Amino acid sequence: MVWLFGFKGESGFSARNTAEDVTKGVDGHGLTAIITGPTSGIGLETARVLCLRGVHVVMAARNVEAATKCKEDIIKGCPSATIDVMELDVSSLASVTKFANEYISKGLPLNILICNAGVMMCPFSLSKDGVESQFATNHLGHFHLTNLLLDTMKSTAKNCGQEGRIVIVSSMLHSMTYKEGIIFDKLNDEQCYNASYAYGQSKLANILHAKELARRLKEEGANITANVLHPGVIPTKLSRHSSFMAVCLYGLFQHFQKNIPQGASTTCYLALNPKVKGVSGEYFADNNVAKPSNLAKDAELAKKLWEFSMELTKSK
Repeated sequence: MVWLFGFKGESGFSARNTAEDVTKGVDGHGLTAIITGPTSGIGLETARVLCLRGVHVVMAARNVEAATKCKEDIIKGCPSATIDVMELDVSSLASVTKFANEYISKGLPLNILICNAGVMMCPFSLSKDGVESQFATNHLGHFHLTNLLLDTMKSTAKNCGQEGRIVIVSSMLHSMTYKEGIIFDKLNDEQCYNASYAYGQSKLANILHAKELARRLKEEGANITANVLHPGVIPTKLSRHSSFMAVCLYGLFQHFQKNIPQGASTTCYLALNPKVKGVSGEYFADNNVAKPSNLAKDAELAKKLWEFSMELTKSK
């Protein structure tokens, strides 16, 4: 019902606001942002709106050709846009390392890191690193990317005196996961695999990552925030592997869907809006703080996930 009536939350915004609405009047000139998964859906709209606000956007994409075409389209609508395209496949830790090294070698600053790329409810498969593909793409690659770029973000925040922001796209479906939350010992076991639960597991990992990262950054005194969000139910290519999701999105629940500009709003709100300055470790939905599942609040589970993820990425 909140969606139907578009009730505004404490932020002054609601589910009906668009990415342009929540960044109206914000001057992003002088800021640099990396966006993963920027060639379609909310990733593309996020890139467009950040460019519109003057942010230097780095499109970190698996398909460089598609990203280059998207860059050209954005510039047509915003001739002053500053955009770079770099290759990144977040499902491959080697690709993540290569991207981070290339980015650092360019000497570019980094104010905003948006972890948006993802896959949803796909058939069982393992990544190039031998990790279940949804966990590898949605969580592990972004975990590794964030760690590799943290020093750049810290130095940027220190040099410019402006807060750095890490924004991770999760989902309300984080609550639909395995009973244990994350099946560490059977993560790559096809016999235990359930496409829906595995997706929920990866999205739960996104929230736990943001929570633990925020705790560590605060403890260190770094001028960087880390928040996570549910973008809403949006008809994008992400649900192409699930016939059930297709029915929900395009049929029964069509009146509860957001369009893409609305779906990208919470990402852009967390990336640019001054109202969230100093806010860290929170879960957002519809441009407001929301309540995640109990598992997503489990600090010990977050620490265990951090150590587990570090072990998987330490030699990459």
